[in-house]
Order: sequence, then C-alpha cells, then structure tokens
Amino acid sequence: MSDTAGILEKGLLAALELAAETAWADLTLSDIADAAGLSLSDFHGVAGKDELAAHADAYFDGFMSEEGVSHDETPSERLFDVIMLRFEAMEDHRAGLTSLMKYRDRMPSLLLKLAAARKRSADWALVSAGLDSRSGAPVPLKAVGIAYVIGKAERAWRKETSGDFALTMAALDRGLRDAEDRMQQFQRVTGWGRSRRAEEAEETDTQQDKEQENPADD
Repeated sequence: MSDTAGILEKGLLAALELAAETAWADLTLSDIADAAGLSLSDFHGVAGKDELAAHADAYFDGFMSEEGVSHDETPSERLFDVIMLRFEAMEDHRAGLTSLMKYRDRMPSLLLKLAAARKRSADWALVSAGLDSRSGAPVPLKAVGIAYVIGKAERAWRKETSGDFALTMAALDRGLRDAEDRMQQFQRVTGWGRSRRAEEAEETDTQQDKEQENPADD
C-alpha cells in the first residue's frame, strides 16, 4: 500500500469513527489526524475531508471479492453475493457512513463525483463475479446497469433499522433481475448474443481450415 493510499484509508476509518458521534460537516481535519494517529502535515497535498468522503466508495469496493462465489450460480446470483459483501462491510460503519452520506447529499462537488464512483464499483463487481467479458452485452453497458442497481440498493441500505439487510437484499435482488431483463431485451433487439456466437463459430472454422491445410507431420 502506498503512503497516499495508507493515509486515505487511515483517515477515512478515523473519520467514520468520529462521524458516528459528530456530524461529518462538523469534523475538522485536525480531529481526524489525531484519531488516525497521523500528523496534520501527513494530509497536506493528499486529502481533506471531501477527499476522504470521496474515498469511501473505493474503500468498500475492496470488500467485493470472488472468494466464496460459486460459478455454478447464475450471473445475477454471483453479482448478488459479491455486492452484498460490500454492504456487509459497510454495516460495521453504519453511523459514520450515514453521517458522511448526509454530508455528501448537500455537497454538489461530491455528488458530481458519485456517478464515476458508482461506475468503478460496478466495474469491480463484474470483475469479482467473473462477468467482465463481453458475453451477454458490452462490458460498459453492463457496468452502467449495475452502477444503477448499486445506487438503488444503497438507498435501501440507508433505511435499514433491523440489521438483517432485508430492505437491501430485496432492492438488490429486484434491481439485478430488472438489469438481467434489460440485457436480454438488448440481445433480442441487437442480436448481440447471436453475433458473438457466429463470430466464435467463424474463428473455430478458420482454425480448423488452417489445421487441415497444414497437417502435422506423422
């Protein structure tokens, strides 16, 4: 981990702990540095409060992993498992994250960065679920759909009160099913899947032709 990444992570975690008791808007960088065991100068040129807030998405994305994901599951099931790992990690910091999100909702500069952050979250979710190929639909299109689903699931997560993820799981499951339906509609309209299969068949035929033209010596 680079010094910059380390400072961002330590600063974010310290800020989330403080924000559980104090509104994110009322935190000072000096308070965060003290709580993180860092000097204020460590943050110079690296991060302020807004940079730490913006780093939260990338930090929790790191909890999405292929570990424990079964490739016998459907794509939607694999994505569900991967994305839930993110929300489970977020739960340990619920109070601080809720404070951060309320602050973010009032800061246009952070909201403008949110779309790109959601796209990065979706990209990594697809990688972790083994779905970062062009199978089914172009990867950028799949990422846009999954980014929207993650955003809706996060809004449900913010409303949770029981700790059982019921709202989050329901929103995530529904969103992924809707996204799958849209991808299937895309395939029907564009013929993407048929075109890909035809391309693969052509590649196979070409390879077989080459092998017949250049048979191996006995």
